[in-house]
Amino acid sequence: MLSRGHEPAALKAKYGDRIVFWGGGVDTQKTLPFGTPRQVREEVLRRCEIFAPGGGFVFDAIHNIQAGTPVANIVAMLNAVHEFNGVKTNA
Repeated sequence: MLSRGHEPAALKAKYGDRIVFWGGGVDTQKTLPFGTPRQVREEVLRRCEIFAPGGGFVFDAIHNIQAGTPVANIVAMLNAVHEFNGVKTNA
């Protein structure tokens, strides 16, 4: 979950040429544990599209994956990162 004033696009625009974003690839408090695999995929792809251009982005969920997070959502997260990077998956 992002705090007010910390929207991904605004952060990338303001600091993207000076820092590396390590994490923030998916909301581990809401989307990952409670969303659908489709919602997880869409959020991960959206975050990658925002943070990756020009470099300076290390994909990570930022916090621990919460207990009870559906395995299908974790798989969707990983597959979305592979999809963004053009890697074919079998899952």
